[in-house]
Amino acid sequence: MEKKKEEVPVRKTMEKNELEDSVVSKVAEVISAIKNANQVDQVISSLHSIAALLFPTDANLLSGSIDESYREQFFSVKVPSSKERDDWWHVFYHGPAFSTLARFLLLDVASNWLACFPFLAQKYVYDVFFVHGFVTEVLQILVPFLQQNRSDDLDINVVISNTERLLVLCLLENNGVLQIAREFGGPFTSKGFTDERMKPDISRMAQIVVSIPDKARMNSLTSLSSHVFFRQVIVQVLSLEEEREVILLEKIDTSDEMDKNGALLFIGEMFSRICRRGSADLLSSELVPRVLRLINTCLSSSNSSITEEVLESKPETMFWLRMMESIRDPYITERISEQILHKLASQQANDVQAYWVLWLFFHRIFRLQASVRSMFVDKFLLWKVFPVSCLKWILQFAVCECPPSTSLPGQNRPGLLKTVQRLLATWSKKEFVQTAPIEQQAYITAALGLSLETMSKEELDGMKEATHLILQGVSGRLESPNHLVRKMASSIALAFSKIIDPKNPLYLDDSCNGETIDWTFGFTDLKKGTLTASNSRKNGVEETDISTISGSERESDSLPNKEKDISLKGKKKLLDFNVLDPDEIVDPVSLNLELDINDEDDGDDSASENSYSSSDSSLQPYDLSDDDSDLKRKLSQLSDVVAALRKSDDADGVERALDVVEKLIRASPDELKHAARDLTRTLVQVRCCDIA
Repeated sequence: MEKKKEEVPVRKTMEKNELEDSVVSKVAEVISAIKNANQVDQVISSLHSIAALLFPTDANLLSGSIDESYREQFFSVKVPSSKERDDWWHVFYHGPAFSTLARFLLLDVASNWLACFPFLAQKYVYDVFFVHGFVTEVLQILVPFLQQNRSDDLDINVVISNTERLLVLCLLENNGVLQIAREFGGPFTSKGFTDERMKPDISRMAQIVVSIPDKARMNSLTSLSSHVFFRQVIVQVLSLEEEREVILLEKIDTSDEMDKNGALLFIGEMFSRICRRGSADLLSSELVPRVLRLINTCLSSSNSSITEEVLESKPETMFWLRMMESIRDPYITERISEQILHKLASQQANDVQAYWVLWLFFHRIFRLQASVRSMFVDKFLLWKVFPVSCLKWILQFAVCECPPSTSLPGQNRPGLLKTVQRLLATWSKKEFVQTAPIEQQAYITAALGLSLETMSKEELDGMKEATHLILQGVSGRLESPNHLVRKMASSIALAFSKIIDPKNPLYLDDSCNGETIDWTFGFTDLKKGTLTASNSRKNGVEETDISTISGSERESDSLPNKEKDISLKGKKKLLDFNVLDPDEIVDPVSLNLELDINDEDDGDDSASENSYSSSDSSLQPYDLSDDDSDLKRKLSQLSDVVAALRKSDDADGVERALDVVEKLIRASPDELKHAARDLTRTLVQVRCCDIA
């Protein structure tokens, strides 16, 4: 009995070796026949003789594509049984036979014969080797031919064009990417297919797929452009949602089991590489509408209320619950998270919809990965700037950790109290008020204010130094000349007073007189730093930090005539650049000497033109104010330049300051770090007057 058991695998091995020899011999026979062919019908017949052994073909479909003299040879091809065909197919694509024949088809046949093939012959005896082959093997052969080296014996343009056509057929029209995911999620994953073998193969295949737009020619098919190609690839990958038996989601409970799921690993690798190539927005534009439809369906079937248990129990949510877990690149997780938030805002999702979308995507990795928790509660609150609607969703999902309109007692909200403590530590610092961009200040103020609105007096009293930090931040902002900064202080003071004594709210600003506080502070979009027209009129010229102000305000503000003259003269100076040697040694004293010489020259010119009028003035008594004018010309420090630029009624002084400022910076670079802020602000104000 034992001898018989040992004989079985030996016999199978011998049969497999014999079959491999037969397949290789057949490929060699076909290649030899094509090389000796004189007519295209001979080429078609030779390819048909091996295609019939690998694929189910109908000779009657092709009989009209060849001459009658070859039809007898065509119909004489032996058609194997279904099992024999499967054996041939596996040996052909998993051995050297396919790569040998494929290279011959892509080079010799494509450049010499393919143009003569009738349509049906091309489809059933040429394209079939690629379209119905083992996709991972087919891709590894096709993609390198996109960058085929030139050869005197071949028409390279024909070779590359044919390769591009086959890639579109295999990957896009025949859902090749979906087939690759099925191959990695197939039965071999449960038959001892080790992680060490699977992960490198998955990574390599994902890299090959996403590199296709980079390797395609500039004038190649539109389907191979990155935008179109990646969108179709994403759609194919997401269609795995409907094939839960392929990715075996129900059997995944631990990260170790996730590592053994080839389909999910391929999904994560594909999405990571697509986003690395700058297409995270494409991914979010496909993800968010699908999940929103799923959430809306669940809401409509459960009277507008959902629980975590309900979502986790639905088979159709399993794919989305595991998808983000398959992405192991922290940078990609962050990029996708940002894009999902912005896409939800553009879709005008409500708070309930947005919460459950975020929960489906992120709740597992938020609970399991410290880097994801840090991303939401630190980076997204303290470093990034999102629209206020997105900020509310971040706070609800990552800080409150409960659906909207769900209240939790104070002792169950440690995340909220820790977040408020971190926000206060940043918001109350004087350096933050002085150096942070106005959009960042408004964003963190909104985060702090929205958090305070959900707190009770007992929670606030239990926080260490919270009251002190709030008062410190408010008082520091009330001293600011910037109206928006003062408004931020008033809003936080109002939210704070409502916690302390709800019946006696503290209004420090006339604009804060309603029941609800506008945490947008007049910005239409905090990320873009855009102010509404009404708010920008209130702020006036002092709001030089705002990047974009409405055009109506610019038209409404009018400058005095004298300031317009300064503006016109300043425009000439700002647009008149001279190329200077960066290594030039500049003496500040010489700068003022040059100015004096130029002024004297200008004075001589004007004197010659107006000699009659000047003769009268020469008889006037000596005016001591001329000495003051001379002193004003001595600009030897950057602080002098700043002072001169601020005197908007002295056009000549502004011109002299603009003339000398660049050389002074080169002469005294150490002084720049002390004067940079005032100098920049003053130059921007001069420039704003110029533009207006």
